Amino acid sequence: MRMFARLLVAVVVAFGAPLLPGGTASAADSVVETVNVWQWNVSGWKMNDGSATTGMVEAAAASIVNRDADFAAFNELCWSQYKALQERLKAAGWPEGDSFARFATIRETTCHGEPFGIALFSRRQLGTAQKYDLPEDQRGGVHKLLCAPLDARPHLRFCTTHITGSEALIGGSSIKEQQLAAVRGHLQDLHDNGDTVLIAGDFNARPDDALLDTWYAPSLNVPNNGGNTGAYRELDDEDPQCPGIGETTVNAYNGDGKPIGVVAPCGQRPKIDLILVRESAIAGPYTGDALGEGTACNGPCSDHRVTIGTVPVRIQL
Repeated sequence: MRMFARLLVAVVVAFGAPLLPGGTASAADSVVETVNVWQWNVSGWKMNDGSATTGMVEAAAASIVNRDADFAAFNELCWSQYKALQERLKAAGWPEGDSFARFATIRETTCHGEPFGIALFSRRQLGTAQKYDLPEDQRGGVHKLLCAPLDARPHLRFCTTHITGSEALIGGSSIKEQQLAAVRGHLQDLHDNGDTVLIAGDFNARPDDALLDTWYAPSLNVPNNGGNTGAYRELDDEDPQCPGIGETTVNAYNGDGKPIGVVAPCGQRPKIDLILVRESAIAGPYTGDALGEGTACNGPCSDHRVTIGTVPVRIQL
């Protein structure tokens, strides 16, 4: 993690400050805000059995608060865990009611008859959410892209998604590629509407995978990650430990207890949980990190790690 970058961000722009002279937009029509993002695939069913009492909910809420997150995204979350997280965050001073949280169902009854899906939370009240269906992977359920704007800053949107892990060819092409293209298309539409979008989630693809060449911007061109044609940067992609990739986001063991081999660059396990921001919206140095595996659930709560990032972004008023 580039710790110096966060210090530079604090100097360059304060939260909510207007864009300084020399930026690409004037202070009259845009602002720059430094945003802290937090993301975790919590394995809410496979490793937590749909329960809100394993220690995962408490650990997640505490981490969100301790990391001073503005936005938090969850993948593989059960409905009862979602509601418990709401209560924990409200007790920590986040908004009352459900104005700061949104849930999108992937499967209706996976968690002991309750919905299983993805969710996002915001330290400030959210506006109306959009829930986009992604191409079906024929495994049951429908993967989603979930996005919501800030109520008081409607051109700032936070999104999360969980791309399928299936490698199947459906309709003549990779279903994973289809889902990634669908998400990218929806984000493009939001960008064309003047929105600044931050997306965090489990992409089930490594940064060096050709599937993400249409995501990463050409300005990222390093031995571990080149040939890019997209418009985005990932907040840990300048980590000196593994330039172009960042740190692993998966633990040593998956939900079946089987070791995950070292198959990724830099001699580490794969990085598949990403926080992406359109390069043109980034207004200064950014940084990202993957946290340790933790032991709050009498061992790891999930086969994934918490991913965090800090970035100053330019937002249309």
